[in-house]
Amino acid sequence: MPDNKKIKLFYAATLTFIALNAAFITMELYWFMALPMALLVTMMFFFSLDKLLLAIVFITPFTFKYRHEGMGFTIDLPTEPIIVAIAGLFILKLIYEQRYDKALLKHPLSVLIILNLLWMFITTVSSELHVVSFKYFISRLWFVITFYFVLIQMFRQPEKIRTFLWLFGAGLSIVIVYITIAHSAHGFERIAGTWIVRPFFNDHTNYSAVLALIAPVFMIMAFFRNYSWPQKKSAILFFVLFLMGIFLSYSRASWLSIVIAFAAFLILVWKINFRLILASVILLVGTIFLFQNQILMELERNTQDSSGDISEHIQSITNITSDASNVERINRWRSAYRMFEERPVLGWGPGTYQFVYAPFQLSEDRTIITTNFGDLGNAHSEYLGPLSESGMPGMVLFILLALVTLRTGVKNYKNAATRELRWISLGLTLGFITYFIHGFLNNFLDTDKASVLFWGFMAALTAIDVYHSKTKVPSEIKKTAH
Repeated sequence: MPDNKKIKLFYAATLTFIALNAAFITMELYWFMALPMALLVTMMFFFSLDKLLLAIVFITPFTFKYRHEGMGFTIDLPTEPIIVAIAGLFILKLIYEQRYDKALLKHPLSVLIILNLLWMFITTVSSELHVVSFKYFISRLWFVITFYFVLIQMFRQPEKIRTFLWLFGAGLSIVIVYITIAHSAHGFERIAGTWIVRPFFNDHTNYSAVLALIAPVFMIMAFFRNYSWPQKKSAILFFVLFLMGIFLSYSRASWLSIVIAFAAFLILVWKINFRLILASVILLVGTIFLFQNQILMELERNTQDSSGDISEHIQSITNITSDASNVERINRWRSAYRMFEERPVLGWGPGTYQFVYAPFQLSEDRTIITTNFGDLGNAHSEYLGPLSESGMPGMVLFILLALVTLRTGVKNYKNAATRELRWISLGLTLGFITYFIHGFLNNFLDTDKASVLFWGFMAALTAIDVYHSKTKVPSEIKKTAH
């Protein structure tokens, strides 16, 4: 087609759209404005899936939850419908082609993820609330498929790992700036910090956990000597923004996780002997066991509640007698354990904790913020949550996943083919350390922002181990492809 005809066709289509859109607006029908974007997404879906995936990564920090009361479901807009479509396309392609990279499927992380999903499906079938568990399982499935099994294939190109990190970091930085400005209007008060993060995050703990998960990556990037000065400056800026967000979130769990991750950083970089670390851990655990009564008595003497004063807020971490947040968390843990005692193998079903835990609360455990309606969160633990919902096998599988993830990260730090990938692996590993420490006090894998990073980081570690380690050569990589 001649160029002048193309130009005329373009203008005709544009004017037609403007006219139709104006007509729809007069009828108070606004959905037609989204048509060009819908067409663009559809074209990318079929012709440039990698770019669509990366676009989703950038947009994820801006998503918000939409609840349809009539149909009783909640969805993250605008990304989750696209994520569902990508997962569906992957399944159809897998059924049609009946092939997937065996090297990836045989990797310990992939094996554990598949076993985790299989056990979750089994406990969905035996669930107390089948509809709730099925929704929970399906939601977990499409995030794992899209951000592990699909994304990992894109990470065969190592530069895509870097792009993934920069895009999510850039989007998240914009959200942090917005939240910080909004928080400043309230004088950076602690109470305001718990809700000012909405609608992007459901509360300050979710917000801070995501920041802590990605912050170590940009700390590493900021000091990577092979990056250009503009790259280093951007990494420093992102890292400072993330630390600021964590600090102003007043999330004690995140503060603690960052401190432990920094200690792990020193251990790995200084190559401190593993036996010395193990001996120290054994000594610490033994000391706590021997003096548990004295330690408990000392903790019970702490009456410092959560506060806007930083030193008092830190001191309140060990208050297990009067701080409502801490005591309610213990109430949730004890309820989860009692649920496990009643159904130790299959549990009550994925996602059901908040709907069935109320009868398992004892009067002496109840606090001023205790509720019977499950509207203030779940088990507040990535370990006790699966224990109550999927039994002992569910918790064991998650613990194994955590341990193998950290082992893979440390292995990559030593064996990745390039210095950049070694240091990125270190950053990812430190990020996982913050999350697994945070997991003792909270759980966020049912939220989209934490899920995208969690499964995306795991995909990056697996891809580096399978495709970009020192033991891999081009011929071997080709041999493992499809």
